[in-house]
Amino acid sequence: MASDAGPTYPQAGAGGLAESLPIHDSAEKLDSSAVNRVLMEFLAYFGRAVLVFYPVYLTGYLGLSISWVLLCMVMATWWKKNRQWKDARIGTAIDFVDNETQEVNRELQSGLQMATWVHFPEVEKVDWVNKVLQQAWPFFGMYMEKLLKENIQPAIRLSSPALKMFTFSKVHFGHIPLRITGMKAYTHEVDRREVVLDLNICYDGDVDIDAEVKPPITAGVKGLKLQGMMRVILEPLIGEAPLVGGVTFFFIRRPTLQINWTGMTNLLDSPAFSSLSEETIMDIIASLMVLPNRMCVPLIDQVKVDQMRFPLPRGVVRVHLLEARDLLAKDTFMMGLVKGKSDPYATLRVGNRHFKSKVVKENLHPKWNEVYEFVVHEAPGQELEVELYDEDTDKDDLLGTYNLDLGRVKKDIEMDQWFPLEDVQNGEVHLKLQWFSLKSDPSLLRESADGLACAMLAVYLDNASNLPKDHSEIAEHQKHGKHSKEARLTKRKTACPDSFVEFSVDKDVQKSKVVFASKDPVWEQGFSFFVHNIKTQQLTVQVKVNEKKTQLGIVNLPLSRLLNTTDMTLDQRFQLERSGVNSQIKLKATLRILTLERPPPTIVLEPPQNKQQRPQTNQGSNAPVSTPSADTASSPPLSSSPSPAARASSAPWLADNHNGSDETWQPRNSLSTMRRFDSQSLLSENSIASSRFDLSDGASFPEAIRKHQGSFGEIQLTVRYATLRHKLIVLVTSCRNLFRFSENGTDSYVRLYFLPDQTWIHRKRTHVKKRTVNPVFDHKFELDVSLQEAQTRKLDVSVKNGKMFHSRERKDIGMVMVDLSQLDLVKGITEWYELTLPGLKKFS
Repeated sequence: MASDAGPTYPQAGAGGLAESLPIHDSAEKLDSSAVNRVLMEFLAYFGRAVLVFYPVYLTGYLGLSISWVLLCMVMATWWKKNRQWKDARIGTAIDFVDNETQEVNRELQSGLQMATWVHFPEVEKVDWVNKVLQQAWPFFGMYMEKLLKENIQPAIRLSSPALKMFTFSKVHFGHIPLRITGMKAYTHEVDRREVVLDLNICYDGDVDIDAEVKPPITAGVKGLKLQGMMRVILEPLIGEAPLVGGVTFFFIRRPTLQINWTGMTNLLDSPAFSSLSEETIMDIIASLMVLPNRMCVPLIDQVKVDQMRFPLPRGVVRVHLLEARDLLAKDTFMMGLVKGKSDPYATLRVGNRHFKSKVVKENLHPKWNEVYEFVVHEAPGQELEVELYDEDTDKDDLLGTYNLDLGRVKKDIEMDQWFPLEDVQNGEVHLKLQWFSLKSDPSLLRESADGLACAMLAVYLDNASNLPKDHSEIAEHQKHGKHSKEARLTKRKTACPDSFVEFSVDKDVQKSKVVFASKDPVWEQGFSFFVHNIKTQQLTVQVKVNEKKTQLGIVNLPLSRLLNTTDMTLDQRFQLERSGVNSQIKLKATLRILTLERPPPTIVLEPPQNKQQRPQTNQGSNAPVSTPSADTASSPPLSSSPSPAARASSAPWLADNHNGSDETWQPRNSLSTMRRFDSQSLLSENSIASSRFDLSDGASFPEAIRKHQGSFGEIQLTVRYATLRHKLIVLVTSCRNLFRFSENGTDSYVRLYFLPDQTWIHRKRTHVKKRTVNPVFDHKFELDVSLQEAQTRKLDVSVKNGKMFHSRERKDIGMVMVDLSQLDLVKGITEWYELTLPGLKKFS
């Protein structure tokens, strides 16, 4: 696979990706304010220096002992360390109070040493699986011993002449089995023909493995710790035994690993080599089991291994690394008494692909304006890992981290906001993220003028056949001709080649693993490339010998050829050029167009001609209600929809009156004429009311809602402001006594707008709680806003029916408007609010 180490600038690191935003000169202009700031900093430094050195001078002038100086330095150092310790404790306590629920759940999940009836909303205990693993662990050790000695040991001997005597002398996986501390199952969020499981794996075992590299050199491992989250996919589900077509498992993110070495490899336990050795092993694990790499076990013959091992990605995320602010000053002078600034840079990682930004010298508010692109294979699941560091000559200091689940980007399509850095006291990073879907329609191709990718190429490398043994065999074949009998009789008997495949699209080069001693190597690996110009770029495939790097064959595939194929895919054997007579390589190349799908806009109708008479409809006038034909003429988009479609989405236990079509149309048309088109203020009541409609704006309420007499339910909200974090925290706790849409209850979720922000980007929502009228959400939203600004805003909260996605009727169960100017946000408030439907009063 591609190397993890990405270059500084994205045009080379992301396969020719160019920067879409200009990088401005970070040098500040020397205006009067800048000069004053420099002078003030200089005076502050000078004052600190005087404060430090004057007592030393005074001690010498008075003839006092140097012990007084040392005592003062010890006292000052102790006070500083003690102050840092207290600040850390206070910060930890405040963070715990702000995130009490998440912290408690995290600690409980890490231990899980409690009664079996204790469970969590998302992660389940699987004690029965751990019991099965404990019972089967000795047999797993027997299997691993056989695997290491019969498969791994010969492969190690063939990898290098120096390892020809390598032997596993002892293989024992101990008595402590692998533990699964939690499992989360996905059924509603995925395809109906698959089951997705996320397993939190923890292994702290007493493994004992010894090996002889070359007598008397020995090596071994005694003790191993591995922790991570593994995703298991059971697909496809079939209607015959064994009910599952295959099992795929992989790590979504790189797991953590600690190894206790023995023998000659005990040197790797030293601080200088431990991180290096563990990182190397993690790279090997990543090449096998970290996305986009997968381990697959087909259970039936009809399942295609290439589709299981390397399915098409979910999409592509484009990350604009814009800037950061309020970073920590890590550079200090004069034993920490004089604080400087930092030289920040950022690293971004998705899976096993990561990049590093440029370094901005001496700036706590750096601006990068760089663009990176990542292929996303699992969303939700995969995360964008952002880490900020201060560049130093010895070891770079951490300035903060932030992990963002790419499922949020897939849901919102576009995000442009500041994200708070974690593990530090302060600091934020500004990111703009865009989600691109993968389409097979060539008409959607739009090449970017900024040099950004317009398409993605996915390549699955299967195998090769009849490779020449070396370059001399190719030259001999070319010398004697294709059908020379002498050439066939005078072939030299040489060892089979150790071959690998090198793919390249312009400057983006990726390599496969090495298959040793085989003329018919099997790789079964997947690769992905970003494409910037389909008409001019081509995929170059070279088969090479491992150590000599000599070429055994080559194939050139113009990407424009894929545009004219079925599904933009080529799956066939290609004849290798400059190779043997029958040398071939089997590839599957798939091209997909990157498409930025905009969220569907809110329906906006043209204002009717009788705008001045519209307020009269609020008083219950019967003109628009009794004359639906006039309303139909004023709003043709709504009247074109058939009324039975709206009635078909009603609950099955409600009476369906086919003869009352006029009743169904009257509220809908009256609501369409009720809409206010003359509202310009974002804080006006008209704008707030229209912000609740979403996609069903202008639609009628279900018949059951219109006929309901009484309360629609209540919602419990907690609103408070975290002054130290500068965040407004809104906790949607639960609802009670919601309107019942069916005999089984109601599928409900909560939608929230922070007015006046009411676009799709600012839309917040919880998960859907199914078949209950008393749902418990416990969903927390954190909004980046100052206290003064928060006191001028309003919260628009709406509880919606989650089962009416395909209906033209309104999904609202109830709404509530919370005026934050009337609340004590610093103290916080937890209240039950009654749900109402203001739009229902317009035609009730």
